[in-house]
Amino acid sequence: MAVETGPRQIVTPFRPIPLAVPEGMKPNEFFNSTENLNDLANNNGLLRNPEGLLLYRKALGHSNLFDTSIIYDTSRTILDPLGRPVRRTQVPEHVKAVWNRMNQIIVAAMLEWFPDPDRHLVLAGEASLDATWPLTSPGVPSIRMLHNHFIVFDKAELAAAPAADPDNPNLTDGGQHSLFQSHMREVYRAFFDGFEFQILKPCQAGSCRLALTGYPQGLPSWEIQGGAEALKDIRFWEEYDTILMGFIDFYRTFFGQVSTRNAPLPAGIHFPELVKRRLQHDNSLLTAAKMVRERCIADAKYANAIRWQPAFKQLIYRNDRGQLIVTISQNSIGNAITELLGVVVERKPDADAYGAAEPALVEKLLEVRRRLAAADLGDGIATPWWGTD
Repeated sequence: MAVETGPRQIVTPFRPIPLAVPEGMKPNEFFNSTENLNDLANNNGLLRNPEGLLLYRKALGHSNLFDTSIIYDTSRTILDPLGRPVRRTQVPEHVKAVWNRMNQIIVAAMLEWFPDPDRHLVLAGEASLDATWPLTSPGVPSIRMLHNHFIVFDKAELAAAPAADPDNPNLTDGGQHSLFQSHMREVYRAFFDGFEFQILKPCQAGSCRLALTGYPQGLPSWEIQGGAEALKDIRFWEEYDTILMGFIDFYRTFFGQVSTRNAPLPAGIHFPELVKRRLQHDNSLLTAAKMVRERCIADAKYANAIRWQPAFKQLIYRNDRGQLIVTISQNSIGNAITELLGVVVERKPDADAYGAAEPALVEKLLEVRRRLAAADLGDGIATPWWGTD
């Protein structure tokens, strides 16, 4: 019997976090604080390095099969949450070089431990944490520091999970995704075609979707030629950054035109000549900008939901054929990175269920830490759950 294609909603148990939000503070205000970061490091920290990168166990995880993150912890050096780096393009080069090596080692470990694409969904990626919508909104980013996710899901569990609501705003990107796809699909793809890559090869439309969920939907995607080995090549990370910078240029150009009719190029654009040639005078882009601008003027709720600065999810995942694929979202309203691949995670407190999965999970996390430390990428952190070795 064939399994029906569509997004899935799974339940992931977690151990209740031993943190009390101070009276008078909203949860999203507290989770911006250094106190929350102290708990993250002291209770869940795995490894830290002089560059400020912190590897940790996800206390509120997406998956208990494998789930970890690296955060660029600037909580003590930049106290203003709005002044912290929130994307790769804002990270100093020497930090990014270390970050790239950490990413490569963790992805290699996941592929080693979960080698069968029919059995496991493997993904790694970055989420934008820009505060580009009202700070009183419940969707405001929590920690507001750039971090990467490394996650593995059991495909059998996903196949057995109930269908997710396809109208869930986290799957539809609150209308912004359809805005790009309905009105600027061709100009968006043509813009990315202006880049010449050696390692990344554009996927044909729909060819990189997961058969189980049907996602990602409508997003530009690229095959990593050479697979996991290519992640050791600095050229791959340069091309990975180019995709992000190109996306930021497109997004800023479009919403600049939404904000101000016939706006000049945004300051600090990465690829000004490409933007001039392929975007600034494109009728499809300018027509869509006019449509959004006029709706913003007439619809306060719609205008309030606009993400005026670039918001994105960029990830590497393994498709059904075992290829590694890069994709990037077009906008998001607080959605998890897993939802880009059609996986909605409902977290529920259940210490017993989490405890049953914890030993195998921690064993893999500590092995990842050992490999990173051996590569001179940091030193172990002791917590109540594990030592420094």
